Amino acid sequence: MNNSTTTARAAVKRHKIHHDHDDHQSLIPGLPDHIAQICLNLVNPSTLFCVCLSWRKLIYSPSFPPFFSIYALLLSTKSSIDKTKHSAYFSNSVEFAYFDPISSKWQLLPPPPDPPLRFLVKHPSFISRNLPIQSVSVSGNLILLAATADQFTPAISRPLIFNPRTRNWSYGPRLSAPRRWCAAGALGNAVYVASGVGSRYNPEVARSVVKWDLDECNRNGAHCCNCNDTCTRGFKSGWKWEEMSGLKDGKFSRDAIDAIGWKEKLCMVNVKGDAAKEGIIYNVGKDTWQEMPEGMLVGWRGPAAAMAEETIYMVDESKGALRKYDEERDIWVDIFENEMLKGAENVAAASGRVCVVGGGGKGIVVVDVVAEPPRLAVVETPVGFQVLNIHILPRMSQLADFESTEQALCVLGRHC
Repeated sequence: MNNSTTTARAAVKRHKIHHDHDDHQSLIPGLPDHIAQICLNLVNPSTLFCVCLSWRKLIYSPSFPPFFSIYALLLSTKSSIDKTKHSAYFSNSVEFAYFDPISSKWQLLPPPPDPPLRFLVKHPSFISRNLPIQSVSVSGNLILLAATADQFTPAISRPLIFNPRTRNWSYGPRLSAPRRWCAAGALGNAVYVASGVGSRYNPEVARSVVKWDLDECNRNGAHCCNCNDTCTRGFKSGWKWEEMSGLKDGKFSRDAIDAIGWKEKLCMVNVKGDAAKEGIIYNVGKDTWQEMPEGMLVGWRGPAAAMAEETIYMVDESKGALRKYDEERDIWVDIFENEMLKGAENVAAASGRVCVVGGGGKGIVVVDVVAEPPRLAVVETPVGFQVLNIHILPRMSQLADFESTEQALCVLGRHC
C-alpha cells in the first residue's frame, strides 16, 4: 500500500514538472527572458496586461518596476440595528485596500497586526461628519498617525506602517503625547506631527511639533511584527521623535489638518473650505515658522496635495475647480473644473495624476494634469464602502502565484 502511494506521488510529481516545463512561455521568442524583460520594462504595463498571459504575469512579478496605485482607507456604510432599543447605530468598520489601475480591481491589504484597530469614525454627536483618521505616505510607505478611540481618546500611540513592497505592517516609535485632531505631513523621508489634542486639551501639546526621520529606520532596519503596540523592539531600530520649534498658539488643534510638503517647507491652514482661516509655513532647514503668503492663504479653499513636493494642487470644494499654486505671482491658477470635484474631501498627487475623493467619500476622480487638455477618469468605490482617505504609492508586491493573485483582486469587486 505504501509502495503504491509512493509510486503515485512520484508519477504526479513527474507530471507536474513536465507540465510546468510545457507551460513556460518565453517573454519574447528568440530572446533570453532577462534580455526580453529589459525591453518590456519600457512598455506601459497596461499594454502588457492586454497582450498575453506571460506578460501579464511579468508586470506583477517582483522584478518588474512597480507602477503606482491608489491606496484607500475605507469605511463600511452598512448600519447595524440594535433590536433591544429599536434604533440604528453607526458602523466603525475600517478596511485598507488598494486599486490596481491595470486590472481595474480593488484588493484588500493584509490585516494590521493584533490587537484589531478600533477607530471611532461615526458618532451620534457628529452626524454631519466623520471623525478623522490621519495618515501620510512617505518613502513608499503608508503610515497611520492619529485617530479617535472610544471615549474620544487617541487611538494610536505608535505609528502603524504598511510597506507595499514587503506586504508587512510594522510599528514606529512611540509618541510621548499621543494625539488626535492634529496637523500631519511628510517631507522627504521625514514625518511631522504638530499640535492636536490628547484625551483632553493641553496647551503644551497643542503648540508642540515633533519629527520622525525614517532614514534612521532604513539605516538600522525596521522592526516588522505581528505583535501588539506594547512591543518595545522598535526602539532598537533607532526610531525616535525629535522635538522641533513649536507653534505660537494652539489654533491648529481644532481639526485634522494636512501639512503639505512643498519645496523644503510644510504648508498648512487651520480651517477647511471657504471659511476665514490662518495659514503658516514651516521651514524645515531653518526650523522656523512664518506667515503664509496672502495670495496662497486667500485662495486655499479646499483639500490640497503636492506633486513630487514641487507643485501644490488644491480643489476649491465649493466651485469644483482644480488649481495649482504659482509661487512667483502668489496666485492659484485654474487647471480644470468639473461638477464631480464639488465637495472634494481628500486629494493625493503623484506621477502626473491628481486623485480627488468626492463628497461623502463616493468615488475617486483621477485628473491627468500632464495631458493637454487635462483628462478625467473615475474610479468607483467598492459597493458598501466610502473613502476616508487616499494615497498614491507603488503597487503592492504579489508574493503568491498569479492565479491566486487574480482571485484576490476580486475581493472587493471589479470596476472596469
